[in-house]
Amino acid sequence: MDQRADHDDLGETAEKPQEPAGPHEDEARPQEAAEAAVEAEEASQEPVAPPKKKRSLLRIGLLIFAALIAGGGYLYLSTRDIQSTDDAFTDGRAVTIAPQVSGLVVSLDVTDNQFVRKGDAMIHIDPRRYLQDRDSAKGALEIARAQLEGLKLGVEIARKNFPAQLEQAKAQLASAQAAAAKADADYQRQKSLPKQATTQQEVDAATASLRQAQAQVMLAQAQLDAATPVPQRIGQADADVGRLTGQVEQAQAQLDQANLNLEWTVVRAPQDGWITKRNVEVGSYVTPGQSIFSIVSPDVWVTANFKETQLDRIRPGQEVDIEIDAYPQLKLKGHVDSIQLGTGSKFTAFPPENATGNFVKIVQRVPVKIVIDSGLDPALPLPLGVSAVPTVRLK
Repeated sequence: MDQRADHDDLGETAEKPQEPAGPHEDEARPQEAAEAAVEAEEASQEPVAPPKKKRSLLRIGLLIFAALIAGGGYLYLSTRDIQSTDDAFTDGRAVTIAPQVSGLVVSLDVTDNQFVRKGDAMIHIDPRRYLQDRDSAKGALEIARAQLEGLKLGVEIARKNFPAQLEQAKAQLASAQAAAAKADADYQRQKSLPKQATTQQEVDAATASLRQAQAQVMLAQAQLDAATPVPQRIGQADADVGRLTGQVEQAQAQLDQANLNLEWTVVRAPQDGWITKRNVEVGSYVTPGQSIFSIVSPDVWVTANFKETQLDRIRPGQEVDIEIDAYPQLKLKGHVDSIQLGTGSKFTAFPPENATGNFVKIVQRVPVKIVIDSGLDPALPLPLGVSAVPTVRLK
């Protein structure tokens, strides 16, 4: 049938009258033939990829895509329950040491980076002036105590003498009044006698006796009035005792201060730690409050400044793996102790005021305290401020 169809096509072609070709068509036929020959030659030169090689390339591509998907899934699963930051450093307590008294340093018992125990002597200040102050205060205290003891004895005597003096004054007044009554009776008797029965001398004697008796009554009354305020007189003596007691206490305080100043001439370590930032030498003159060195305590932790977007699942008590840049061989373990209630920028000298001017939102960082539980090497003390990389396990 194919031959018949071809024969029919040939017949139809033969039956069609051939149109005469124009001049332009005659020129285009050789050009088309040349282009067809070039294309045929290029097609013959292109290598034809075998089907097996195409399948191999497809398999490699699929394997690479699957590896990328698996790696991304593993990375997500392995990091979704951890939070880490490299904005962290070791932290601790550094105590500034300053003398309490002024003077010349006569002995220096520590050196740079030396470890000291609590109570160890670090420097000695010239104590001679403070020894003199102590002896002077001790003498003033002894004098004040002697005066107080004498006055206390006087008060005890006054408590007994003042009431006795009052009773004595009352008795003297009564005696004077009796004598005055007798003198008045004698005077009245002499006055009532006729002149023949007495003499002028007797009348004058009776008059003088009466006046003398009256004066004795007045004297006794004055003494009674002076001896009457017994409680007030005893209270005055007690007040004098209280005043001297205050002076004794003041002298005792001065002696205590002198002893304290003498003790302060030896500057001792307030805690265990390492000596740092020493700026004192033998012969230096130091004053109270002057910083002479610092002591770094062995208690060291890590302060990690996490972004605020990392804090949603961080809680106290979570385990932390810690790497120290200075000692890569250390594998420290710790836990989250606390989260500071304020960002780092809030406690700067000039905190930001976002209510004025243009606002640009910046991710803030919040300090998190991480306590080291294990992994420290006693031979490798951690300096304060070295870089650390904590990784918090959120589960």
